[in-house]
Amino acid sequence: MLILMKKSATPEQINAVCDRVREIGFTPHEIPGSIRVAVGITGNSGAVSPENFMHLEGVAECVPVSNPYKLVSREVKPDPTVVNVGDVSIGDGSSLALIAGPCSVESRDQIFRTAEAVARSGAKLLRGGAFKPRTSPYAFQGLKEDGLKLLDEVRREFDLRIVTEVKDTETLDAVADVADILQIGARNMQNFSLLEACGHLRKPVLLKRGISATLKELFMAAEYLLSLGNYEVILCERGIRTFETMTRNTFDLSAVVMIKHHTHLPVIADPSHGVGVNWAVPPLARAAVVAGADGVMVEVHPEPGKALSDGQQSLTLDEYRKLATELTELAAWQSDHG
Repeated sequence: MLILMKKSATPEQINAVCDRVREIGFTPHEIPGSIRVAVGITGNSGAVSPENFMHLEGVAECVPVSNPYKLVSREVKPDPTVVNVGDVSIGDGSSLALIAGPCSVESRDQIFRTAEAVARSGAKLLRGGAFKPRTSPYAFQGLKEDGLKLLDEVRREFDLRIVTEVKDTETLDAVADVADILQIGARNMQNFSLLEACGHLRKPVLLKRGISATLKELFMAAEYLLSLGNYEVILCERGIRTFETMTRNTFDLSAVVMIKHHTHLPVIADPSHGVGVNWAVPPLARAAVVAGADGVMVEVHPEPGKALSDGQQSLTLDEYRKLATELTELAAWQSDHG
């Protein structure tokens, strides 16, 4: 259920509604809107009677919520959520978030060269994995703590915000000390212990769609984060597994449109994983911007042929610089022309 407050509702009246929700054994979620505040309810397995709230001062109406992903749904929050990361706003509709960097942090030289090029391109968010869950136990697993130290160095040197993957609860605190955005990868989308830990942490989370996950499953994974009080969640479309073999995954561009329609959360497109071949990344990145993505994340490496992971889908530094300019201009044109 969603309890809509009157425009004139005071903080005390909103608190009284929240207290009443707790009294009947559920959890309240105060949801600010552009016009008025709403209070969402979670923890109930069935319908909640409006009679519990309609007599309270400041309450305008009680609206049933049909979707199982209550807090993620636009039924509960019609206004888009904006996630602020330093001076970067993701989801505000006026700017495109550009995230770029290598799959893995491999060396000081590699990450510094990449970070410098990313910063010069105009991007303010650097991606790079320190802890890398890989399909094969024999593949490069990342530099781990040393990788985090290098990410911290380049953040300070080039004034970049860091997006890096957290793979388990054991290393979460170490990653969170460096990361500005915690990335939960496709393999961990339904790692419920990790989702709960990140929900309690109250730090921006980039949640990637699982390799075979439906959009509803992605929304429910996000619901874990929001239900525990972390409303700074960004969803990421990174391709799904289908019968197609010419690409690494099938980049589901329709997911960008569906996420924007059904949820209030910002969405980032990751065409690098979506297609898996570098020459196809730029056109898919442009298509994602036109489809309404709030940002684009691209894998970039100084020497893709020597990359320890995902070199085949990584752009060179010069290729990314050109693409970043194209995406920025495209997003600006789209904003000007509605």
